[in-house]
Amino acid sequence: MALSNADMQKQIKHMTAFIEQEANEKAKGIDAKAEEEFNIEKGQFVQTQRLKIMEYYEKKEKQIEQQKKIQMSNLMNQARLKVLRVRDDLITDFPLVKSAVQKEIPMYKIATKNDVDVQIDHEDIAGGVEIYNGDHNIKVSNTLESQLDLIVQQMMPEVGGACSGQMPTASFWTKPSGGGARSQLSCCDVEASDI
Repeated sequence: MALSNADMQKQIKHMTAFIEQEANEKAKGIDAKAEEEFNIEKGQFVQTQRLKIMEYYEKKEKQIEQQKKIQMSNLMNQARLKVLRVRDDLITDFPLVKSAVQKEIPMYKIATKNDVDVQIDHEDIAGGVEIYNGDHNIKVSNTLESQLDLIVQQMMPEVGGACSGQMPTASFWTKPSGGGARSQLSCCDVEASDI
């Protein structure tokens, strides 16, 4: 049996609709897959670019931090040098002393009606004054070094006693022993009841 022209047209329309539907479904599938692949690639691209940007800014941040440290170190060194210069200016007071002494010489001459010879030495001393009479046979020394020497001489007995384990002899460090004789105690032998 042969199909009529109308039936054939119907069948062709039906087949065309079926093919069109299949093509649309495949196109939608391809579009969906392409969209998914695009989103995956876009996400990977965005992630790699984000990592690159983060690395770039971390590197910049480290550079800035290092520059800050270098600047801080330079400022600290400049401050130290300034302090050392100021300290050196204060320690090196020769010009100040010289001008002060020059101002006082006329006042001394007026007050004592005597001539005076003042010499300022450039020796490295920590300060003070040494005064001689006219013949240079009497000397009065009031320098920091001479004061320290006096203190050392006064402390020698105590230092010697401390080094040898003995204390300086004094009546309150002794107590009577059995026969009435007195024996010397070290400070470690004294108890609260003995005092």
